[in-house]
Amino acid sequence: MKNLLFIALLLLFYSCKDKNINELKSLQGDAIGTTFSIRYMDSLNINFENKIDSIIKAVNKSTSTYIPSSDISRINNGDTTVVVDSYFEEVFRKSGRIYEQTNGDFDPTVGILVNAWGFGPENAIEDLDSLKITSLLKYVGFNKVSLTDRKVKKMYPEIYFDFNAIGKGYLVDVIGRLFEEKSIKNYMVEIGGEIRARGVNQNGIPWKIAIENPNVDGSRSFATIIQLHSESIATSGNYRKYRTTPDGKKYVHTINTKTGYATESNLLSASVISKSDCADVDGYATAFMAMGLEKTKAFLLEHNELKAFLIFIDEKSEMKTFKSANFDN
Repeated sequence: MKNLLFIALLLLFYSCKDKNINELKSLQGDAIGTTFSIRYMDSLNINFENKIDSIIKAVNKSTSTYIPSSDISRINNGDTTVVVDSYFEEVFRKSGRIYEQTNGDFDPTVGILVNAWGFGPENAIEDLDSLKITSLLKYVGFNKVSLTDRKVKKMYPEIYFDFNAIGKGYLVDVIGRLFEEKSIKNYMVEIGGEIRARGVNQNGIPWKIAIENPNVDGSRSFATIIQLHSESIATSGNYRKYRTTPDGKKYVHTINTKTGYATESNLLSASVISKSDCADVDGYATAFMAMGLEKTKAFLLEHNELKAFLIFIDEKSEMKTFKSANFDN
């Protein structure tokens, strides 16, 4: 659900002179409530469209809360007979690891609060006050769920899974793996701004992208341009997706899993880069938005497998940027 910073793809569309060598191919379409754009180098003219469409449908059937008959929706509605597939299991396992690493700042069981604040598929709760939020927090905590023999167990039936904070990145990974299975070494898969890139582009250099500034006036400008060296990137931000109440209060879609409130931190956006899966950086980017600047900086010192580009508001209400020490773009 987080359609954070727009990430503009800086690609030049040139045809190869020699038709026997790899040519740049491109695919575009819609998936999971957003768009996708795929670029890859291929000399075998493989048709990926039908397979990609099948993957999108399969992952949706497993993990989409917007499809009433999906596995996750059935589990959320109390069906204890669901035997989950490998897609659900992998997302569940990744979520558990990131939950532990971030001390719960990333938590897919926050779904009941996402709905309550009006950012999910279920009805929002009117006049949401501190007492109601406290009562809902009882049903938040990935330590209150388990997965055994591909069946989910919940401490409370009210616990509501929401994998949207990791779902786009995961779908990117599954499609990327399809290309790797077909020995496509140079590709870039982008879904709603989340990207997995391998190899090089048609000009023989790493894939280039630009991270946009968090402009709220509708204009677009770039904060930085980076190269992806067989890496994944995900960006999370609250500057576009929020709700404003009649009395002027602003609530963002990143829910603080400790307090239950949908309030802004001092981070405007967090872009996370790693050689790991896109689902992983998708989850970390979400967690960073809840953590805020200082906690995120401390986390990055302990996890040098991650690179990050952060845009934040300082004590003078001025927009600033921060790059992790290993950010070499």
